[in-house]
Amino acid sequence: MKPNRTWLLIAISSIALAMVLIIQVNWILQTAKIKEELFNEKANMVLSRTTDALRSDKETCIKIGACVEMDSTPGIAVKLGKDEVHKIDSLLTHYMKFYNIHIEYSFVVAKPGYLTTLNESRSANLIYNKPLEDVGSKKEVELKLIFPEKKQFIIAEMGTLFITSVILIIIVLIMFWRTILSFIREKEISEHTTDFLNNMTHEFKTPLTNIALAGKMILKDSAIKEGDKIKHYSGIIIEENEKLRLQVEQVLSMTALERGEIPLHKSELDFHELINAALKCISLQIENKHGNIKLNLDAGQFMVIGDRTHLINSFCNLIDNAVKYSGEKPELCIQTSNIGYNLVVAVSDDGIGIEKEYQKKVFDKFFRVPTGDVHDVKGFGLGLAYVKKVVELHGGTIELQSEKGKGTSFIITFPNA
Repeated sequence: MKPNRTWLLIAISSIALAMVLIIQVNWILQTAKIKEELFNEKANMVLSRTTDALRSDKETCIKIGACVEMDSTPGIAVKLGKDEVHKIDSLLTHYMKFYNIHIEYSFVVAKPGYLTTLNESRSANLIYNKPLEDVGSKKEVELKLIFPEKKQFIIAEMGTLFITSVILIIIVLIMFWRTILSFIREKEISEHTTDFLNNMTHEFKTPLTNIALAGKMILKDSAIKEGDKIKHYSGIIIEENEKLRLQVEQVLSMTALERGEIPLHKSELDFHELINAALKCISLQIENKHGNIKLNLDAGQFMVIGDRTHLINSFCNLIDNAVKYSGEKPELCIQTSNIGYNLVVAVSDDGIGIEKEYQKKVFDKFFRVPTGDVHDVKGFGLGLAYVKKVVELHGGTIELQSEKGKGTSFIITFPNA
């Protein structure tokens, strides 16, 4: 129910945002349309005032009429004299300034059938016509005012409004999706934290129960004299107490490392010896599962600068993971080699592998690869996060290569000493 409700809220928010953006874009387009209508009205007023001024100038009208009578060819502009051209141009310039139109223009006096050199699909919006009357000619002529850069002028008129609107729309989109991604990420962290707390409760509960049972058995019969029984129960208490200590240590170490509260005591180390030391910690688990480890320590340069304790713990974690996820008889391989001035260590198993969708998340804190309803593998989801942190603190890198059902390899690269 909860996931469905979450995605429903995200969907509703997305739709609402989309509608707001559509309204905003529509508002911008409507504003552009109003600006264009206002421009058209001003352009027509310029033409109207210009033709009125020309009609009042009888001498200019007679000259224009004479030019029209001389030029009887239809479909072309009338060739006016310099004085007439100057007169019309000065009138247009004056009235365009009056109506606050600052844009390149051209004009012609032509018969109604005149076709401009402009593309016909554009000419309807770019050309303004006004009949010239009383020009001393019996032929109809029009004053045509042409604005080739009309669209650019309207966009420039909108200016700050248009640019601000576009920027705000982009910012809203970016912030919305960043918020959604942050929400999803926080939700995943919350789920992982809940799983971690559940696992931790379970992991702590088992040794505490065993300690309590062993203590009760000792107290149940205070007169027991068998040293073997006391030794057995005491051994259980010590063993389970050690498990608790290690579990608490793992959680605290990870947190302390991230905060930089645990300093690394680095020294020059033999990495092959570190691998063998790590194998001693885990050898009992491998023997119990009748597994096998193949060592190919082929690196010629295997000295590194690092913290012995944390490096051993890291490799114990990697080997422990390999054993846990390798079935009944684990087959492991640890191989070292040199690439340039780096030491490369690969820890491989023939286990269940990791699906591609989870491979990028395995190094995240508290993340555990989902195993359905099977919970036979214990842990907090901190092991690989701890390993990655330790490797990075030593200037190295760690890479995962895995295929579902065919095993997993962790490849670690350290700079040589």
